[in-house]
Amino acid sequence: MRQENQDLFKKLEKLATEQRNEASMNIDVASPQEIVHIINNEDQKVAELVSKRLDVIAEAVELVSMSFTLGGRLLYFGAGTSGRLGVVDAAECPPTFGSSPEQVQGFIAGGKEAMYVAQEGAEDFEVNGEKDIEEQKVFPPDVVCGLAASGRTPYVAGAIKSAQKKGCKTILVTTVPKEQVDVQPDIIIDIPVGSEVVMGSTRMKSGTAQKMVLNMLTTGAMIRQGKIYENVMVDLQLTNKKLVERAKRIIMLFTEVEYDEASEYLARSGNHVKTALVMISGGISKEEAQVLLKNNNGFIRKAIAELKTK
Repeated sequence: MRQENQDLFKKLEKLATEQRNEASMNIDVASPQEIVHIINNEDQKVAELVSKRLDVIAEAVELVSMSFTLGGRLLYFGAGTSGRLGVVDAAECPPTFGSSPEQVQGFIAGGKEAMYVAQEGAEDFEVNGEKDIEEQKVFPPDVVCGLAASGRTPYVAGAIKSAQKKGCKTILVTTVPKEQVDVQPDIIIDIPVGSEVVMGSTRMKSGTAQKMVLNMLTTGAMIRQGKIYENVMVDLQLTNKKLVERAKRIIMLFTEVEYDEASEYLARSGNHVKTALVMISGGISKEEAQVLLKNNNGFIRKAIAELKTK
């Protein structure tokens, strides 16, 4: 056990995120204004670093989109901050894109309780990741995306290795150089943010970088699935009054109808904005609009273009 601990210590010692940041050496005696300036200056570097990995992120977007087309799922596995980011991104997909809760899911070492209170030691064993893969009945065409700032979290490594054995495609999002990563997924999205403002606090730049990448992964894949019309989310689920009113505004935005007529069409469409838009565009029934959307894989532009050819 002592040797194992020493090996872990040596690995941590070399991680980029575990180094001290020269820019924040005196942050402990800084004024509030100086503190926020230091943090903001470091945060500004993150977007530039992400921009250097756009090609590989785009590759991952297409991989996830293809999985969705085949009926697969995107499953995030992470620990601590990384795990929480995955859970949050997954939870936001159904209300934003009208996707099923099963299509994108997030899993965190230690289970649901770890979202609020750290579950000590839960991330330290690969078998825990393997167990979660088994419990979720993961199989192709599912895509497993590991989230690990350090690139070496055993829970994440276990999930990725187990998924690979089952023939699933795998992705890893990390904030250390890929040379420091312990696993070999199909796609590595490494955003080497360097040392944190507070040494080892990967909830900061590392968390920001991972959040940016996850935004691109799910938003990009959903766009490829026809969930967006122009740059508007038209497949939203109307789970509260705000979203109902937003849906009416979207209908009014793309058509010449007024508020009351938009409300009527929304009701006639079964509270489905895409269907309502095609109904209005073609002067057709709900059932006809649904057939057009299905024939065009949910893309409104294509459905309306087909209308114009008839």
